Amino acid sequence: MTDPNFYITIAGATLAGLGMLTYATLNGWRGWLALKHQELTIQGDMHTTPSLPNASARIEIADLKERIRKLEAIAAGVDL
Repeated sequence: MTDPNFYITIAGATLAGLGMLTYATLNGWRGWLALKHQELTIQGDMHTTPSLPNASARIEIADLKERIRKLEAIAAGVDL
């Protein structure tokens, strides 16, 4: 095992393995960055055209807010 070729082979295999691992990690990182870039692009497109909720949605939100006020009053022990 003291043969110099053995150590050179082990060092070469280790270096090759490390290179493959680094290459795979770099490709994964670039893919993740591309995914996040695509998500941000889609989100940016959604924020450029804001739309107002229709009347029924606003009424429903107001109704939900009123229900929350009533539940908070019940939780606090206040009579309505």
